[in-house]
Amino acid sequence: MRQFSFHAACCGLFAALLGSGCGSDHGSPSATSGGSANHAGSSNAGANNAGSANAGSESGGSGNAGDTSSAGSTVTNPSDGPAAGNPDGKCDVPADAAVEDVSMPRTVVGSGTKESCSSDAFVSAVAKGGIITFDCGPDPFTIVLDQTAKIVNDTGPKIVIDGGGKVALSGGGKHRILYQNTCDQAQKWTTSHCDNQPDPELTVQNLTFVDGNAKGEKPADGGGAIFASGGRLKIVNCRFFNNVCDDTGPDVGGAAVRALQQSEGKPAYVIGSTFGGKPGFGNRCSNGGGLSSIGVSYTVINSLFSDNAAIGNGANPAKAGTPGGGSGGAIYNDGNTYTLSLCGTLIQNNTANAGGGAIFFVSNDRTGSLIIQDSTLQSNPSAGFETAGYPGIFVLAKGNPQIQNSVLKK
Repeated sequence: MRQFSFHAACCGLFAALLGSGCGSDHGSPSATSGGSANHAGSSNAGANNAGSANAGSESGGSGNAGDTSSAGSTVTNPSDGPAAGNPDGKCDVPADAAVEDVSMPRTVVGSGTKESCSSDAFVSAVAKGGIITFDCGPDPFTIVLDQTAKIVNDTGPKIVIDGGGKVALSGGGKHRILYQNTCDQAQKWTTSHCDNQPDPELTVQNLTFVDGNAKGEKPADGGGAIFASGGRLKIVNCRFFNNVCDDTGPDVGGAAVRALQQSEGKPAYVIGSTFGGKPGFGNRCSNGGGLSSIGVSYTVINSLFSDNAAIGNGANPAKAGTPGGGSGGAIYNDGNTYTLSLCGTLIQNNTANAGGGAIFFVSNDRTGSLIIQDSTLQSNPSAGFETAGYPGIFVLAKGNPQIQNSVLKK
């Protein structure tokens, strides 16, 4: 066991929105095993400590589901999964990362019965944008989608989807659940600089995402539950169980969430949320079982990642004769100037076939920062390689990771 309790000054928050994912880390002297090294890394920073992950809001983890909206569909039962967030996380939440007010919804999905909460009703509500809530009756309920719900870029600027702690969204093992892309003309171009625009600002809160599947999406970008490119992304009090993306590939990632091109290098927020959480509920992809990004910063506060897996083979760039991938069991970040900031977060029992059983973080030009505060990373084996002295982590960044009051152990 290695315990870190020294203080390090936290650098500010930077992110290159178009950071390339093409850097190579083979032969890095910091890799302790496995020979092949990848490149990774996008994530973020900005703020964090002490406090509850979500003031005044219901825990998204309580959003169980005894019923489903699509007869005959096989779905993960959210009621069997753990609650949202790390119960031991006590870090403060920045004001702009807090739960959103949903007292004046644009659309309420459902009219008080489970039958009224259909896939079509939810997909239509997402297309209309604004604030979306649910009225599916008194019991927890899972809506099984028969198509991906897609954000239309001129329906914001804020788009908030709030499950009230009772609603789960399922891809039924067939579909990605939620899609936002400011550069997708089919979803409307709203600026001349779609790769760096302030909205839509997408918030998902008090929701559970299960059985999302991005396998075979073209391009193969990942994001089994959520793919968000452009604008902003915030995740509060949510749970992600058994989501998947492509099994192999050097840069595809994010079984649960894939984020790209966040506005002005601002972070994507993940607050009080759970990815996997216990055996049988983990998310799986070639890289990044929980989160993945290129050139995007993440701020992760009071959250839990466990039992997720990076199942690709051959690292990045892919070794000769392999399809590539297998890095970042919980989190995969790649790019140039960006930050991954963790506070009050537990990462345990994740695995990677290549590098970084917990975290794969590569800043190709060595300007990115990895910051870990008041967190525990343990039992995250890297089958291929990791950075000496940082169990479960492969990191190429601006200096060593900045670690304060945290535990890292095998």
